Amino acid sequence: MPDQSLPETRTPEAPEAASTAGAAPDGFSRRRLLGTAGAAGIVFGAAGGAVGYATAPAGASTPLASVGERRLMFHGKHQPGITEGLRARGHLVAFDLMPGAGRKEAAALLRRWSETARRLMAGEPAGRDDTDVARDAGPSSLTVTFGFGHGFFARTGLEKQRPVALDPLPDFSSDRLDKKRSDGDLWVQIAADDALVAFHALRAVQKDAGSAARVRWQMNGFNRTPGATARPMTARNLMGQIDGTRNPKPSDADFDQRIFVPEGGEPAWMANGSYVVVRRIRMLLDDWEKLPVTEQEAVIGRRKSDGAPLSGGTETSDMDLEKTDSRGNLVVPFNAHARITRPDQNGGAAMLRRPFSYHDGIDADGVPDAGLLFICWQADPLRGFVPVQRKLDRGDALTPFVRHEASGLYAVPGGAAEGEYVGQRLLEG
Repeated sequence: MPDQSLPETRTPEAPEAASTAGAAPDGFSRRRLLGTAGAAGIVFGAAGGAVGYATAPAGASTPLASVGERRLMFHGKHQPGITEGLRARGHLVAFDLMPGAGRKEAAALLRRWSETARRLMAGEPAGRDDTDVARDAGPSSLTVTFGFGHGFFARTGLEKQRPVALDPLPDFSSDRLDKKRSDGDLWVQIAADDALVAFHALRAVQKDAGSAARVRWQMNGFNRTPGATARPMTARNLMGQIDGTRNPKPSDADFDQRIFVPEGGEPAWMANGSYVVVRRIRMLLDDWEKLPVTEQEAVIGRRKSDGAPLSGGTETSDMDLEKTDSRGNLVVPFNAHARITRPDQNGGAAMLRRPFSYHDGIDADGVPDAGLLFICWQADPLRGFVPVQRKLDRGDALTPFVRHEASGLYAVPGGAAEGEYVGQRLLEG
């Protein structure tokens, strides 16, 4: 779990009076409440987030709470769900194309999925046969993101368009991969700040697949709910560690170069897209929680209380890798996770991480099946994820406490312009 993750993005809390908001008044549909056109509609800022409230009909006095009202845009240079802050709820799902389904069926599917994603992210019903699961909620920062796996290109006759960067990941010694929960022709990431909104999108995507594709695997994740802390803070993982202090930021001068495929790159249809590595990493929590806090901190290289490096300072202080204690020992151990994953210890390799925690119940022997749905974005996984994971494989102090159980690599094309669907340049090029 490299020490790079996007700090949480917070939406200001709504006034207490608005805490019970969400349901449309009797006689008014969710579409009418959220989608009314004109000056009375939702007001959007430059970043695409809602900065006002959807205006209810005359007589209604309670607006949607701030968490529910925030809307992110589907159309754009990049797909949504990459650079935004962590969402409270997520679903990851991979599909395989059905036998006999090819390029034509895949194009029709991506067209359906793109339209459904656009509607749901705007707070509208999915379309025909909407389940009404999210009828009373706002968009809740919903994002839906689509990608292509290695096998997609052979099934659609587009092998010549398959990127070299999509070559299978190498084997790692810590892998204990379940092939049935790995890979897949198509990958979808759904994220929102409301669990019902996220599930609604998952169900709509699954129904849209129809006879073109079937689910290969599906995973559910969560993060801290917006407003759960007194101030915006970097998230903690299920080990109790602050996880994500050194994530690349969009304000970094080389951010786009590290995360997105440039215009004019190869293949052309991946311009402004990114490559995502997805790993289901089980945390051996019973073993981890037996360690004293000081030993946990030595494994990570940071204080558990506030995320500051063991060399001193605050969470965002630079880590002094040469600092020693009175006995001459390194303050940050040579195999500490935070030391090994630093970009300056890996030839500048960097990834944008947007993970989810997961908990899939308790085994028959009483052991929790819980951990991290590791999701990282980069312009080229051979220069991002692979060198860092190889180094972790050779001597990360965290390795005895985690197990990589599933893996996938997907090409995520750039965003769709108005009137286009995701992947159109590939499927109709």
